[in-house]
Amino acid sequence: MATATHLLTPEEAHSDAPQEAVVVRFAGDSGDGMQLTGGQFTLSTALAGNDLATFPDFPAEIRAPQGTTFGVSAFQINFGSAAIETAGDEPDVLIAMNPAALKVNVNQLREGGLIIADEGEFTQRNLAKAGYEQNPLEDDSLAKWQLVKFNISQLTLDAVKPFGLGNKEALRCKNMWTLGLALWMFDRSREPIVDWLKTKFAKAPQLAEANIAALNAGHAYGETVEMGAAVKPRHIGPAPAEPGLYRTVTGAEALGLGLVAGAQLAGLPMFFGSYPITPASPLLHHLSRLKEYGITTFQAEDEIAAICAAIGASYAGQLGVTSSSGPGIALKTEAMGLAIMTELPLVIVNSQRGGPSTGLPTKTEQSDLYQAVYGRNGDAPLPVIAARSPSDAFDCAIEACRIAAHYMTPVMLLTDGYIANAAEPWKVPDMSGYAPFPVQFANGDAPMKDGKLLPYQRNDRMARPWVKPGTPGLTHRIGGIEKNPGTGDLDYSPAAHAEMTRQRHQKVLGIANDIPEQDVCLGERGAAMAVVGWGSTFGPIHQAVRRMRARGHDVAHVHIRHIWPLPRNLGELLKSFGRVIVPEMNAGQLKTVLRDQYLVDARSLTKVSGQPFRIAEIEAAIAEALEGHSPVNLRPDPAQLPIRDSGHDDGRTVREGLA
Repeated sequence: MATATHLLTPEEAHSDAPQEAVVVRFAGDSGDGMQLTGGQFTLSTALAGNDLATFPDFPAEIRAPQGTTFGVSAFQINFGSAAIETAGDEPDVLIAMNPAALKVNVNQLREGGLIIADEGEFTQRNLAKAGYEQNPLEDDSLAKWQLVKFNISQLTLDAVKPFGLGNKEALRCKNMWTLGLALWMFDRSREPIVDWLKTKFAKAPQLAEANIAALNAGHAYGETVEMGAAVKPRHIGPAPAEPGLYRTVTGAEALGLGLVAGAQLAGLPMFFGSYPITPASPLLHHLSRLKEYGITTFQAEDEIAAICAAIGASYAGQLGVTSSSGPGIALKTEAMGLAIMTELPLVIVNSQRGGPSTGLPTKTEQSDLYQAVYGRNGDAPLPVIAARSPSDAFDCAIEACRIAAHYMTPVMLLTDGYIANAAEPWKVPDMSGYAPFPVQFANGDAPMKDGKLLPYQRNDRMARPWVKPGTPGLTHRIGGIEKNPGTGDLDYSPAAHAEMTRQRHQKVLGIANDIPEQDVCLGERGAAMAVVGWGSTFGPIHQAVRRMRARGHDVAHVHIRHIWPLPRNLGELLKSFGRVIVPEMNAGQLKTVLRDQYLVDARSLTKVSGQPFRIAEIEAAIAEALEGHSPVNLRPDPAQLPIRDSGHDDGRTVREGLA
């Protein structure tokens, strides 16, 4: 099959004013291959040199009834010739493969945006499944958008007819037809996709050729058919970037690579014990492919077995790592207490999702901060770190490994469903710039008294020695029951428990002296307002603050990586600002921690819809707060109402929708 690609001439590409960025959303049934389509479009976009951010949005049901709104799967990509921080507030282009996809996504399309619909799927039966009484392609309900409709299903069947596929198998090529059209619209090369298809279907060349034919047919349709001014080639120039080797990376991939790098910098083999759960499972998938770096992966029978196996590996002298999401983290809680009591290094990755209980398994949220900082029985402190983006997960994973190994403590690393699944360009780092932190196991220099090891004698970091079992002369007892502060022998005395509780607490608080002071990401210390965030809210906060500063507002952005212990200068920094607002995808958890620790009048801007913040929501909150009001009246979609904290000075908290 022909695979030649017609790229635009300079005259064609610049016949209209160039766009700086475009947001495209592919949406269809969960069997339509929208995630695969979006992933391959992302690959072509990265190869074109654009900056980008993606947002895969898929249903929780394994296979919802076909054609229903419950089964809609979408993939959004924001790409451009300038810095891209988020997957975009509103799509400019919506490609809807059926009525349900249109219904679920159309109200998020910007006014005047483009809808490309597969009218072949808008049958009476499919319309009824999606809840439409009339065909929206034929009435005026879509009047505020540009609508282009054609029968993608039939065009795909025509394109792959020579390959003798059955009707069902042939229609599976629809996503490649759609991808071909999108590649034409945005001046993208087909060659990387063709190469990928040949590799994917190497054992079924007929399927490879059929999908390539569909891809080429969609591209040719764009070239040859007059679809109106709404559908035309658009050129998005490459984004400026530092020289270096780049690749696209998801948060799960970056996290896996960071854990491997952290173990290498510590000079340790790594044991990863995990149990499958959405959205944490991809980390297990990625690490299972990296055995050549001394990585052992273990899929346990349940969450408790996974973390206990990881603790056992740490006891034996490896770096134990475990991973889950909120419900699984809850199951691991007792074993976390064991790791805290035994003071063994352990990295616990929490890829947060909407909760509580089963909640929203495939949607994103930041509602496990209380669980991470406070959520264990007894006084059981552990350090907590939060990644702010897919690529940032790499450095956060290394930092978690460093703290765990140096301080003999479990560390929780927070990501979320958005970070885990989203992708962005990542400059592959030069590892020579990372300082190793090699572990020293106790041997002849171990602290002794009367010929007996003191396993809880602490160094200047208050960390106890790491003793490999079987080391001659270093026999000792270890377990979850309280112990003597020096000998480690069982000790139920009030004084011993009080002292060990204090020591464990002070050890974790002392980590604040070994982490960077809090910086201001954008703006100046002492600004009229600081927008303080953590985790994946970084992108929308940063863009919102940048836009407000461009309009002359005195606003700063502070983003916290080390959630516990907090940076040692954070309290003084926060008190320098006139106002503090804290956008979070929860009911105000970091705000509570900041008020508790520093008595600052931090105000919440919260969102618990399972969707990331939009830049416009944070901009509106900043504008209202600068005018002297609490951050209210964002006027979002009623189905996605955030809630706010009224901030009464008498200590009462009022939760109300932003109506």
